[in-house]
Amino acid sequence: MASKVIQDERIKTLNDKSVTEDDYVLYWLQASQRAEDNWALEFAVQQANDLGKPLLVAFGLTDDYPEANLRHYAFMLEGLSEVQASLKRRNIKMVLQRGSPDEIAIRLGKDACLVVTDRGYLRIQKAWRENVAQELDCKLIQIEDNVVVPVNTASDKREYGARTIRPKIHKQLEKFLVELDTTSVNKSSLNLSVDGEDLSDPVGLAKKLKLEQQVSPVPFFNGGTTRAKTILRRFLDEKFSDYSKNRNQPQTNDVSHMSKYLHFGQISPVYLAQSIRYAGASETNTEDYIEELVVRRELAMNFVEFTDDYDSYSCIPDWAAKTLKEHKDDEREYIYTRDELENAETHDPYWNAAQNEMRYSGYMHNYMRMYWGKKILEWTNTPQYAFETTLYLNNKYFVDGRDANSYTGVAWVYGNHDRAWTERAVFGKTRYMNANGLKRKAKPDEYVKKVEKLIKQMEGENVPEDISETPVF
Repeated sequence: MASKVIQDERIKTLNDKSVTEDDYVLYWLQASQRAEDNWALEFAVQQANDLGKPLLVAFGLTDDYPEANLRHYAFMLEGLSEVQASLKRRNIKMVLQRGSPDEIAIRLGKDACLVVTDRGYLRIQKAWRENVAQELDCKLIQIEDNVVVPVNTASDKREYGARTIRPKIHKQLEKFLVELDTTSVNKSSLNLSVDGEDLSDPVGLAKKLKLEQQVSPVPFFNGGTTRAKTILRRFLDEKFSDYSKNRNQPQTNDVSHMSKYLHFGQISPVYLAQSIRYAGASETNTEDYIEELVVRRELAMNFVEFTDDYDSYSCIPDWAAKTLKEHKDDEREYIYTRDELENAETHDPYWNAAQNEMRYSGYMHNYMRMYWGKKILEWTNTPQYAFETTLYLNNKYFVDGRDANSYTGVAWVYGNHDRAWTERAVFGKTRYMNANGLKRKAKPDEYVKKVEKLIKQMEGENVPEDISETPVF
């Protein structure tokens, strides 16, 4: 069932200003980088129509987003280029301007009668919105549309783990799994005299920015909603039937690759959940995917929303901090420097393959992410340094790095959202993983061959036009 109604739980007024008589409604787009299935956009269209105003969409592009690099920005700008073209077809003008996103919103908001924005959960995203809310002379309304169940509707506290948040989410799930109809604009904004950057060459624009340029874009994953839906269709047609059987088998490719598109808001989680439900797959495959997409992903949103220090070692549970401290000085069979880890120079071929998959493709199979993180804890001299190293590598190379899921996944390595296990050296009571476990549960030698094939393609610049021919697919 589709609707034009934006549920009340998704709407939050961020200041006590009024709607004014100024020139346009401004949709300050940041987290929801898509032109369809976008609740914030459709709410802004509806408000503009009601007020008899045109709608201007604006994105603020900062050079210094924490830990962002060319890989991240090229992917993001590819998606934003598509958004601009799609909105133009709807008679909506979108501009991208250089500068801190909050400053761009404040500047363009001076001529706005109302500003609408989407929601972000990270510290910097919250700070931007708080600043804009204070500085604007008009009302600022936030629409939460990058989760299925709004975070504060699901829970009002930091949840212990998936088992505690799962029933809360499922209780609300059907209410929020509602498709969104598109609303036509009554008044074109294409003639508004507001300038922005040229988005016709996204990678070229990214290379002009003052950001780390050494981590190159990956050719397998281009940004944008169209690309996301193409990959999703291929997954549903060719891979989904084996999802539950193979989702923890890193030597296979039966995964959807949606996390990077979700990270940039290039695909709606509601649209994705509905696509999964309507795919005609087995109940097990459907339930397992919804568990990852909704329960696990939104547990991560809950974690960063209610944990101020989500990116610091201090965020881990007290029991984990205690046991790791007790084993901090345990003898380690191997200790590697950060450079050795970054360059995949360890004794372990499985770990090296995982690190190389991430370096070359911006992606790592989720089962290997767990093993990869646990070994960094084992092979560095202190758990604090291990935490910092894990987060550094994660955020530098993954296309979906610097995400609520990233921070939650790294914290999981150190005991977050987990329980105490049998005590052992170095790990204490935190969960342990080893190569023998990989061999029992998967086929890591075949995974190594898959990654070796990937590297040969990359180094030989022999990237197939059909992405299904690459090892990551």
